Amino acid sequence: MKVAVLAPVAWRTPPRHYGPWEQVASNITEGLVKLGIDVTLFATGDSVTAGKLYSVCDTGYEEDRTQDAKVLECMHISNLVERAGDFDIIHNNFDFLPLTYSALVKTPFITTIHGFSSPRIIPVYKKYNPVGHYVSISNADRSPELQYLATVYNGLNIKHFEFNNEPKDYLLYFGRIHPDKGTAEAIAIAKKSKRRLLIAGLVQDDAYFRERIEPELSPAIVYMGNAGSNQRNELLKNAFALLHPINFDEPFGMSVAEAMLCGTPVIAFNRGSMPELIRHEKTGFLVNNIEEAVEAVENLKYIQRKACQTWASTMFSAEKMVDGYLKLYKKILAK
Repeated sequence: MKVAVLAPVAWRTPPRHYGPWEQVASNITEGLVKLGIDVTLFATGDSVTAGKLYSVCDTGYEEDRTQDAKVLECMHISNLVERAGDFDIIHNNFDFLPLTYSALVKTPFITTIHGFSSPRIIPVYKKYNPVGHYVSISNADRSPELQYLATVYNGLNIKHFEFNNEPKDYLLYFGRIHPDKGTAEAIAIAKKSKRRLLIAGLVQDDAYFRERIEPELSPAIVYMGNAGSNQRNELLKNAFALLHPINFDEPFGMSVAEAMLCGTPVIAFNRGSMPELIRHEKTGFLVNNIEEAVEAVENLKYIQRKACQTWASTMFSAEKMVDGYLKLYKKILAK
């Protein structure tokens, strides 16, 4: 079996800091290679893979802003599609645009839908329902207008996350600095809990950071910047808990799974995929507002950190994800 994995070209695959879609594409690629599958990754030229690598750019457009994102994306997708005949299956991790080529080639596409940036993109997915072979990353993130092959949860390399049963006393916010992700709410929870809060993540909304986050920074509320993989592990494993007070229906929360892999419980607003990721009162707490989150901080003493790691290792490993996709490849090709 020859598989082409299409990653985005915003960031390197795997990403140095931020880039959840690139991370998943990397985990799929490397997992398949370990199983002896012939895999070609289509990603930025500085990407790292044990498979073959094809690229049209040296770096991603978010890391080199002299590049035009749309031009780069078109060149990148066409670079794969023009080679479609070399592969048995194409695994699209790059949203809806590649689907516009899918009816023009014989090689089947399987598309992981990593979330909907807007309801306005759904007509593209709907048009290619017959050939799209759609996979959702949570049961919560499904459109009733689309036909799904399966749900496959995002999988992580468990070896990259270190279990720690003796955390420090700080709370952690780890994610994009954006109103959707609830950075300001995390600050409010920490202040009301009288706990120190460390904030790590890419500033995606400059005005929000300047107006809502920066004025709150102090010795007790610290912005750590956009953490890399080593710093991420240290921050997650030493945290008393991860705060994830999201203001949107999140398709999947990578940091939620990552925290639990370290044994760190998660307090999240009960929206989107959170009930699928978190076992309420077992690996964290699902809450509805800031007041309930503050109460949950007081109840963290009842959570066993080992239970968090066991749950996340069982549900969100790269091996489980790759096995799920490989079964779907075979199912598609059998047709």
